[in-house]
Amino acid sequence: MKRALRWYDHITVNIYWLGLNISSGVITPVLLPYLVALFVPPEQKNTYLATVRVIGLAVAMMIQPMAGMLSDRSTLRWGRRRPYIFAGTMFDLLFLLIVGASPLLLGSTLDGFFQSTFGFNTAYAVLLVGIILLQVSSNVAQGAVQGLIPDLVPEDQRGRASGVKAVMELLPVFLVVFIGPLVDAGRIWLTVGIIMGSLFLTMLVTLLFVREGPLREKPADPIGEPILRLVALTVLFVAVTQGAVWLVRSGGTALAGRGAAVSLQVAVVGLAGLTGMAGSIILGVYFGAWVGIGQEARRQTSFIWWVINRLLFLAAVGSVQGFAQYFLADVLHIPNAATMTTVLLAVVAVFLIAFALIGGVLADRIGRKRLVALSGLIAAVGTFFLLFSTNIPMVIVSGCIIGVGAGTFMATNWALGTDLAPPEEAGRYLGISNLAGAGAGIVGAGIGGPMADFFNRLRPDLGYLVIFAIYGALFLVSVLTLTKVRAPEDAPSGA
Repeated sequence: MKRALRWYDHITVNIYWLGLNISSGVITPVLLPYLVALFVPPEQKNTYLATVRVIGLAVAMMIQPMAGMLSDRSTLRWGRRRPYIFAGTMFDLLFLLIVGASPLLLGSTLDGFFQSTFGFNTAYAVLLVGIILLQVSSNVAQGAVQGLIPDLVPEDQRGRASGVKAVMELLPVFLVVFIGPLVDAGRIWLTVGIIMGSLFLTMLVTLLFVREGPLREKPADPIGEPILRLVALTVLFVAVTQGAVWLVRSGGTALAGRGAAVSLQVAVVGLAGLTGMAGSIILGVYFGAWVGIGQEARRQTSFIWWVINRLLFLAAVGSVQGFAQYFLADVLHIPNAATMTTVLLAVVAVFLIAFALIGGVLADRIGRKRLVALSGLIAAVGTFFLLFSTNIPMVIVSGCIIGVGAGTFMATNWALGTDLAPPEEAGRYLGISNLAGAGAGIVGAGIGGPMADFFNRLRPDLGYLVIFAIYGALFLVSVLTLTKVRAPEDAPSGA
């Protein structure tokens, strides 16, 4: 039986999430859009941003569950999880240097080769390589750290632990407020240094203060087949989602070629985009998870539908965040868009953190699934309000409503997942749930980015309104999928 955790144990078990989310919270919404816009033609920046995110996240989708599975089997003296957290972090520091060096390659003599061969310049190529390698190392660490809550936290404290985890994921937004002006000023190396320091320090606290015992005996089951399943899972999911991207692009091009009215193109291509996102999520996760889990999937359908629910929500909220900087710059014509993006994220984070804490406590008392459903409805309302926003105050109101929903979701949904994952294979199962983390970007940005550029060519700024409407609809679809989840709370309450 696991011992009850003291308040500071909840912090040390979750502290590495702070470093991970300082990294992702700076790179995804601020640094990466800035660098992509610096390296590529303005009319194609959404598509190129989608490309670098999709490739990097496809790597993350494969690596994270592998790392989780390997850490499940680790018999190292440090414990199952901490050796992977250490190794992943040390390689993070190296690969962040590649990302930071990418602007130095602008105007390189190799531009002619990269442009003729790949269609982009040397700086973008170096950025792409750096992001891919960073996804490998970062997800080695993240695949392991996901096992700490199910390993060390008693069931009746997991809501609180998940609430603290959510706070660690959200606190970096306040730091990002200071990062935005640095990025707008082009101080890339200082930005990269802050990311490196945060990862190293939180890794150090985890190594020194988390108490986990080593696994006494390595599982006898062979590891080759599960690894091949994870590779097949990634290939299947990416194939399904990229097939949806091709269908949306082809449909839009065909309609544009026939001179169809803009309103008809919005209706048809927009509906195709929503169907492509939701359909690829459901099919990609459902069949991909069956490949990744194997025969046990017949008994784990609730876990699979939990991953689908999580991916739908994260695809929507992450994509709204990811395209926020371009929305502020192109639609509202805000100068220093990176700075204003970080200010917006910080205001929203106040609501995120408050409702993550409230949601974590309520999840232990009234049940996870009800709160997850409510969070999806609230986030949808906030996203639809964004469509009518014409100034910064309206955008902030919209963001705060989304923040209420997202904060509640982040605590309660993860608590629900830890309930559904088999305890003895928590690292593997919660690593497979990275279909939701990585898949969210692949679907939301991979389809949304090209759609935004397509509609922006038809009418300036139209693309952002179309994709934001689709993201609002994804929140509603996420609520519907919960009917397929049989949570532990369902048995006594009949929910």
